Amino acid sequence: MTDPGVPAAAAPDVPPPRVSYLVFRLERRIRACLDEALARHGMTTTGYMALSELRLRDAPSSADLARIAFVTPQAMNLVIRDLEQRGLISRDPHPRGGRALRTRLTPKGLSTLRRCDRSLDSIEAVMLAEIDDPDRTTLTEALTLCARALHPDTRP
Repeated sequence: MTDPGVPAAAAPDVPPPRVSYLVFRLERRIRACLDEALARHGMTTTGYMALSELRLRDAPSSADLARIAFVTPQAMNLVIRDLEQRGLISRDPHPRGGRALRTRLTPKGLSTLRRCDRSLDSIEAVMLAEIDDPDRTTLTEALTLCARALHPDTRP
């Protein structure tokens, strides 16, 4: 009789979990933690992603932000509208004209983003607690290469 608390040895013909499956599971767990932590700051994960990109990029359009956040332009427009109404971002016409608006972080948006970053720091500290610095560097580099390989024309 086997002990139900002890996992059975894997059959020799059972392959290890696929890397893509492990990444997907990790992403889902990170997302659940992020959603909960960011809600305490009155922020959604998509809103946080938009603010983070605005810190990195000079005045992207909402269409650019939608592509980066993996949401539809319509969904991003709702996020942008909410962030603007809350005073976290400002929008102004593009100097070349047209309908495109440039989006920028406000000081209030940057302050909110920094508070959210601290929550993400806590999540990452727990997630990476058992990984030493050299392995963290290797993990970061490997994930960056994987992202580039699947979408080489954009910055991950």
